[in-house]
Parts: sequence; structure tokens; C-alpha cells
Amino acid sequence: MQYKRILLIDDDEDDQELFQLALGNLGNIQCTVMASAKEALVHLKAYPKSADLIFLDLNMPIMTGQQFLEEIKQQQEINEIPIIVLSTSLDPASISQAESLGAMQFFTKPGNFHELKKILQNILV
Repeated sequence: MQYKRILLIDDDEDDQELFQLALGNLGNIQCTVMASAKEALVHLKAYPKSADLIFLDLNMPIMTGQQFLEEIKQQQEINEIPIIVLSTSLDPASISQAESLGAMQFFTKPGNFHELKKILQNILV
């Protein structure tokens, strides 16, 4: 499947910018960025067709990535949207929990732009 509408949920502005730059040359992909998992959930409930794929950070205030995964899986109109966790966490328990909550894949945030671009190319192209 070719993903055309991506939702990035990450509270770190530098990571948001890097992600968008890495997407830059990967074709006609629309990327919506939200800094809050809670706001993203409200957005998806209102506009269920707004994302074909979600990239999710785990470590966020108010609503964590794990809580988001739990909540989205309870929402019939949006629970089938694939979710890829992109987090700084290296904790095996966090990875296992994310996968058990329905994350399609888990990637540790790479240390540089080129690694991130390679991850995105492998997923999106």
C-alpha cells in the first residue's frame, strides 16, 4: 500500500522538523504533525480518513504513546490505521508493550538525518 497521508505524533519540535525534512524527497506525501497524542486522537475521531499511517512517539506528557495505542484500538472507525512507533526508548518492555497494543513496527529514533530518511524510504517507497 502506498501511504499518502501520514500523521506524526511527537512533542519534540526538533524531531518533528527532522521527520518532515526526511519526508521531503519521498514523493507526494502529506504529513500532518501533532504534538499531543490526546489532540491527535480527537482529530482522528473527527476526521477518520485524514491518515493512512501514523508515526507515534511513546514519551509524551498528558497522554503517552502507550495510552494512545490503547485508546485508538477502541475506536471502530480508526482502529485499523497502521501505527509505527518511532521513539527514543530502548526498553524491551516498552517495545513489547507497544507491539502487544497493536503497533505495526517499532523503531528507535535514529541519531542522524540519513538513518531516518533510510527508515522512511523502506516504509514508504
